[in-house]
Amino acid sequence: MKGRDNMINLSYLKEKFFEIFGGGGEVLCFFSPGRVNLIGEHIDYNGGYVFPGALSLGIYGVLRYRNDNTVRLKSLNAPEYVTFNLDENIEYKSEDGWGNYPKGVMRLLLQKGYTLKGCDILYSGDLPDGAGLSSSAAIEVLTGYMMLYSSLKDDIDRVKLSLMCQEVENKFIKVNCGIMDQFSVAMGRKNNAILLDCNSLDYKYIPFVMDKHSLVIMNTNKKRGLADSKYNERRAECEKALEIIRQNKEISNLCEAEIEDVLSLIKDETLLKRARHVVSENNRVLKAVEVLNEGNIEEFGKLLNDSHKSLKEDYEVTGLHLDTIVEAAQSFKGCIGARMTGAGFGGCAIAIVENEKIDEFKDYVSNYYSNKTEIIPSFYVSVIGDGVKFLG
Repeated sequence: MKGRDNMINLSYLKEKFFEIFGGGGEVLCFFSPGRVNLIGEHIDYNGGYVFPGALSLGIYGVLRYRNDNTVRLKSLNAPEYVTFNLDENIEYKSEDGWGNYPKGVMRLLLQKGYTLKGCDILYSGDLPDGAGLSSSAAIEVLTGYMMLYSSLKDDIDRVKLSLMCQEVENKFIKVNCGIMDQFSVAMGRKNNAILLDCNSLDYKYIPFVMDKHSLVIMNTNKKRGLADSKYNERRAECEKALEIIRQNKEISNLCEAEIEDVLSLIKDETLLKRARHVVSENNRVLKAVEVLNEGNIEEFGKLLNDSHKSLKEDYEVTGLHLDTIVEAAQSFKGCIGARMTGAGFGGCAIAIVENEKIDEFKDYVSNYYSNKTEIIPSFYVSVIGDGVKFLG
């Protein structure tokens, strides 16, 4: 089913589409990437800088418009078959599983006055679910882009699209996420990471091309069991730390604080650690951009190592599986840096590895990790790719 560069074969997808929905009519194909945050973890909801890139892994959508207002959705990655009518009230239903993401997007577009057409959509992805690579943002942005494409084509406002998809996640799916995931999926650019100010939504593309190294995504294959509850807990802790600093200094978010503020004003050990991670991680993002602009990939690798240490010791969102896989990667001679990425407590980590040693790296890390956890990890060598797009 897969061809070169992780691309899913579109001919195969069209065949499956006609098998499921019946033949005839014109079908359109789209792609929406997953995202990886290179550095700047747990910063988006604290008003600072993040540094994500879109992946060459993602979710494909095959769409055919209908002559009525019925919508039929099917994914090759899940059992649910979801059908509803655009004229009726679209509600969240637990039995619809993954289908609630596209439903929520269509519901919001209708509420905002967009005219939508009934359609059949087949989704298929090579993005591992629950791995922290933003499969939810990918399907949201993909659905929004597909639904707007018939009227707007390439004039779709991608920033607006990402904000609408974040609203769906917050209000319809009820996950209180920041803007980073949807923004990077919508706005990705090949061979560039995005320096995004989560407070103002100002952004800048930063070239991310490595001649002698590759980005390797390491999936622990441990689902992120604690991520949602701990995520909300960490947000609350950061808000408390912000309140304490605000009693002495006028700042609008935690990332505006200085390390000195954190160390001198916060007496509670837990809150101090959380705030120290946020402020130091925000500084690491800006330093990462600086060293990449200088072509200093080794220094960038060191910043990844520092980021993981902070996430492990100060923010405490790593856990056995992520720590083990990162420890394995960092101990391999051809790896210049590694860290967890995403919410934590499972999911994925990233590593920067010498091209000539990638196979050896995979074997080494796999053996090290599986000996300690009894789980076999998965690896994806990915380039930084484009955001959501029409394929033909």
